[in-house]
This record gives sequence, C-alpha cells and structure tokens, in this order.
Amino acid sequence: MDTCIERVVYADPHEVYELAAAVENWPRILPHYRWVRVVEVMTDGSRAVEMAARREVLWSLGVPLHWLAIQKVQPDVPRITFEHIGGLTRGMQVAWTFNVLADGALRVQIRHVFEPRWPVPHQLVHLVVGDYFVNGVAARTLRCIGALAEARSRQPDHSASRI
Repeated sequence: MDTCIERVVYADPHEVYELAAAVENWPRILPHYRWVRVVEVMTDGSRAVEMAARREVLWSLGVPLHWLAIQKVQPDVPRITFEHIGGLTRGMQVAWTFNVLADGALRVQIRHVFEPRWPVPHQLVHLVVGDYFVNGVAARTLRCIGALAEARSRQPDHSASRI
C-alpha cells in the first residue's frame, strides 16, 4: 500500500510545520486524536511516540486506533517522518513533506507506505487500511492543522516566514 494525500495551505510555512511536528499537542487541537504520549527521546532527537486516534464511522461513533512510532523531525529539509514500530500497522512508513509554491502557499503532503505480511489481498489492504483508515485520519489531521495555521496566519501579530 502506498498512498499520499495533500493540501495547499495559505499560512506561514513555519507555523504549519510546528503544528505538524508537535504531536504531543495534537489531542488539544485535533478532535479525532484521543491522546499522544512521548515515550522516549533518543540522543539523535528522534522520539518514540504512542498515539491514539479514532476514525469516525457515523456521527460520534468511531473506531479506536492505536500505534507506537518513531518520529524524526527534520526542519532543514523540511520533513517529518514516522516509522510505526508497534500496533497493527507495525512497519508503516509515514512522511510529511512541505513545499513552498510560487504564490507563497504551502503544499503539504502525507505519504504512507505499508506492506503488511497479513494473508489479505493487497487491494483489500489498500482499500480498507489505506483509503478508509489511514487517509481518513490523515486527511482530517491535515485539514485541521491547515485550518488552524491559516487562522493564526490571518492574525496581525504573525509575520510571514519561510521554511
């Protein structure tokens, strides 16, 4: 499974990056995140993070999701990566990339690559895990972070900066 979603955000690129990198704050700013715990900070700056979200099914009903990942923040690239090391999605690779466009807007992409060793057809993994669960949660995450960054960038005390 290899899936990618993207959104163009009209906000300060640094603001968007900071919101995306600070996963410990996601439960405060993202309604679908139940909790995030920083389990360990490694000497190279990467962090083991335990994360829990839910994928809405109907109204307030949702499927609970839980995983453990290693997060690496690379502001000079700019890029944020996660490698799932625990949970049903062990082995999933996630990359957030940030590209400033000619008009000053920011294209944010989230790519998920996952090749489980489950005895399930690849098409079913892509449809259920990729399209429904992964893209469902990632799209909402990106939509909320983008909207929050855009709202903050419209405030007069924010100056435009570049990643």
